[in-house]
Amino acid sequence: MVRKMVLAGVVAMAVSFVHGTDDEKRTPKALDFKMSSLKGEEVDLSSYHGKVILVVNVASKCGLTPQYQGLQSLYEKYSDKGFVVLGFPCNQFGGQEPGSSEEIAKFCQSKYDVTFDMFEKIRVNEDSTGKPCDLYAYLTSVDTEPVGKGKISWNFEKFLIDREGNVIARFSPRTAPDAEELVTAIEKALQK
Repeated sequence: MVRKMVLAGVVAMAVSFVHGTDDEKRTPKALDFKMSSLKGEEVDLSSYHGKVILVVNVASKCGLTPQYQGLQSLYEKYSDKGFVVLGFPCNQFGGQEPGSSEEIAKFCQSKYDVTFDMFEKIRVNEDSTGKPCDLYAYLTSVDTEPVGKGKISWNFEKFLIDREGNVIARFSPRTAPDAEELVTAIEKALQK
């Protein structure tokens, strides 16, 4: 009898190891991170579970910075349907985001009236000065379309995450927020 109980316990642990625990099933990997907002508050990304999410590494002094306006328009157009934009400032590309959190927040508000969620400056790629934050280490490991896995190429690269927390698409920095392929992917994800 004891032998059967021990065996049952070992089998249960093996099943849990192979299939994941209930907690792992509840929090999708893309949302299993805590990040700091521009105000310095900890944000558990699992709080976005059930929403369609566009994650974008942003910068204030980039030729692509006007994409803030398009990102804000997307957010305003689809937020009532469960869509959010998460902006992650990064200074790894040409030093184009040198500001402090306060300066970034002021710039985004005064120049583009940004109301979507913005976070503290992060690292998105590994280089000689350090590793990427855990969120971007994960995002860049997922093989998606139209851009596959691998390093972030520049500011304003975009990851689309579905309501279940799955990374379903990755778009290049030059894909404008109003590009047909991006809007179509967002609308398709919102229908599910």
